[in-house]
Amino acid sequence: MTHDAVAAPTWFTTALAAPVETGRVAVGGASIHFRAWGPVDAPGIVLVHGGAAHSRWWDHIGPQLADGRRVVAVDLSGHGDSDHRDGYSLEQWAEEALAAAHAARISGRPIFVGHSMGGMVTFVAARLFGGELDGVVIIDSPVYARSPEEEAARAERVFGPPKIYPSREVALERFRFVPPQDDVLPYVRDHIAEHSMKPVDDGWVWKFDASLMARRGSEHLGADDAQCRIAFFRAGRSILSDDSVADMRQRFGPGAIFAEIPEAGHHVMIDQPLALVTAISTAVAAWDAEDRVAGLL
Repeated sequence: MTHDAVAAPTWFTTALAAPVETGRVAVGGASIHFRAWGPVDAPGIVLVHGGAAHSRWWDHIGPQLADGRRVVAVDLSGHGDSDHRDGYSLEQWAEEALAAAHAARISGRPIFVGHSMGGMVTFVAARLFGGELDGVVIIDSPVYARSPEEEAARAERVFGPPKIYPSREVALERFRFVPPQDDVLPYVRDHIAEHSMKPVDDGWVWKFDASLMARRGSEHLGADDAQCRIAFFRAGRSILSDDSVADMRQRFGPGAIFAEIPEAGHHVMIDQPLALVTAISTAVAAWDAEDRVAGLL
């Protein structure tokens, strides 16, 4: 890539070197791929990526959450190393995330953590089977409309017919975040880009299925009766308007955690990953404290 090289810090290389397991689970006729860190049969967290992303966006995040927990990053169908489908929906993706939690041997009720479109998936999961979840953490997600990736696709700015690049190097040069974000940690960007493509006969293509941007809408997104605890983290340089956040605050109720991650762009894990780890860990710790007070732990 053409940007200046920046040495990755020790915390990043240590996270990437952490032991990781991979697995698959069949859901609705598709093979769903996942990555997992931490002890099996322990309480756990499921990390749900955004639109056109994949599980390896979490490679530097997941291991830092795995102290005493089973942490699973799922490739939703149409993304990463999971199968493609003829059609996609938030409801189907929510089922896939829960199936990955069970297949990876998370004990008890998992916590879902979703970014952007993945936040929409986690909210739908909270409505569909919130009684099976310990809570959901939503990261800079428009839980009321289409995701920013889908809006860009509908405006025909990105995600057209699959393009084949003649070489891996050319594909890496064309890698972009949607929505655009200039403030990134280069070593994080490079790692994500390198795992976003796959070889084909004539060159290299992105792994995601462009047709996923035409997913079906969901009646659940505008609801106000999620069946589990919610934490919402807004990026300091968010894609969300103040009015939309106020609407979600009202719909999620007085018990929901709302906080901002300062100096973060929409893709928080690529510019403020350590702050993101702290935010997720704090929400999980707060819920654990609630459960201890209630005698549930």
